[in-house]
Amino acid sequence: MKKSKKKKPDIVNKYTGESWVYTPAVKSHFFKPRNLLLENPKTTKYDAEGIVGSPACGDVMRVWLKIDAKTDRVKEFKWRTFGCASAIAATSMLSVMVSEKKGMKLDDAMKIKPQDITARLGGLPNRKIHCSVLGDKALRAAIQNWFKKTEQYDRIITESKRIIDLNTKTTDVDIEEAVLDGARTLQDVQKKTKVGIGYPECIPEVEELIRFYTEKYFGN
Repeated sequence: MKKSKKKKPDIVNKYTGESWVYTPAVKSHFFKPRNLLLENPKTTKYDAEGIVGSPACGDVMRVWLKIDAKTDRVKEFKWRTFGCASAIAATSMLSVMVSEKKGMKLDDAMKIKPQDITARLGGLPNRKIHCSVLGDKALRAAIQNWFKKTEQYDRIITESKRIIDLNTKTTDVDIEEAVLDGARTLQDVQKKTKVGIGYPECIPEVEELIRFYTEKYFGN
């Protein structure tokens, strides 16, 4: 019986030895991004725009949408991002998911989760799951922009931060980002945020959020 050959890793961290393999879908969308827009369009060309991320952190994502007001569907999804291969591949795949089959309904597009994008890509390394998060956030920001422009205020969903640690001002979003960056235990999160060190009363809620975000993004 022939032994199956182990795939050679695409990336090996020279400091930690950690390695991972990108799926064919990830490679396809990275080397040949779908719906990529390299130059800023005229302000009247698209119906809505969304931007998330920060140049200081490395990943910035910008999304432009054409929307059919009669059918409430996304007809066209253009994007540009500055980030790693996973971020580019995830946004490219997201653009296909939203615009294929006559376009996705806005309410359905608002519900897309990072896991949905990752599944269509055939998986991403755990350390790269956070790269699929910017895409769905940028999409929601663009749709919210459309709701405001068309005065559909009842459909706007406010995404706000909630302070968990009164001393450090650590928010639920800070804990979410720590989990996405690899933290799995309270100690891991505290190393990144200092949450709960001087305000132990918040630790039970922090641990609950760690479990919630770990299950949300990694399914365990």
